[in-house]
Parts: sequence; structure tokens; C-alpha cells
Amino acid sequence: MKTAVPCYYHLDVRVSPERVGQVRRILAAHLRFWDLDTLVEPVCQGAELLLRAIDEHATDKNTSIEMWWNHQHLITAIGRADRTLRPDPDLRTCLALIAALSDGWGCCATATGGMVIWFSQRARAGEGVPLVPTAPEPQAREARDVPRAQPVPVFATASLLTPDDLGEAR
Repeated sequence: MKTAVPCYYHLDVRVSPERVGQVRRILAAHLRFWDLDTLVEPVCQGAELLLRAIDEHATDKNTSIEMWWNHQHLITAIGRADRTLRPDPDLRTCLALIAALSDGWGCCATATGGMVIWFSQRARAGEGVPLVPTAPEPQAREARDVPRAQPVPVFATASLLTPDDLGEAR
């Protein structure tokens, strides 16, 4: 059983068309390892959209990808060292799709002058381990009657014994 320790994953990658598919598979493997199978598709699709936008529009292709899982929310962040990725119609479409796929998203600047785009996914109700432990269900057992006073069975060998034989056995 997995403990309630927050999970973290970091990946530095130089984005290229062939690396986008590889990064998608790497992120999917980590999500499955964290038992987040239902979040694989929306998270990987959002990351893929951002990586393709970086590949098409940015001059510096070096990117960092981070995922945090605190057992309630999964936050995926894609950060860059420079701010050359400017809003254009293609990027606005990408961000609109990210907003549609996620429960929350945002963009912020870093202290080094870079940019981070992040999005989050909540764990849906009914997935994973229940938050409140349930009481064990009673087992359905077959009820058996308590033995009642019944006549003592007569064995076939008892008819071969005589009362004298019983006296000798004493």
C-alpha cells in the first residue's frame, strides 16, 4: 500500500518533435506508478500541447517539466529559461485547450527571467482509496442447528457382543 507522502518528478529535456512522444510516455509511466491512471490522458495531452508550442515557437528548446502529486491534486509545470515564447494565436489556442483539459492553470515569471506554465488536475470522487475506512461486511455463514438429544446409534458390532463380554472388558 502506498503511503500518503507527496510525490515529485522532474525532467529536463531539449524539445524536438521526436522527444515530445518520448516525454509523453515518461510522464504516463510516472502517473501510472503513482496509481493515477485516469489522469494520464489529460496530463499527457496538456504537456504535449505545451511542448509542441515550445518546439514550434521558441528559440531556446531547453525545458524543465515537473509534476507534484499531493494525493488531492496533480500539478504539472513546464518551465523555460527565457521568455521568448510570446502570446500569438497558436499559443492562445494551446492555452485555451489547456484550460479546457485542466481544473486550473496559470503562467508566471521566474526569478531568473524565465517563464512557467502550469496546470492542475484533481482526483475525481470514487477513484483510488476511500478517504474514510469502511467497516468490514459481516460474512454470510451457513447456519447449522445445534445438536439435540438424539438416540444413541446402535452399531452392528454391538449385536455380536454378549453381556458376558461386557463384564470381562471391565
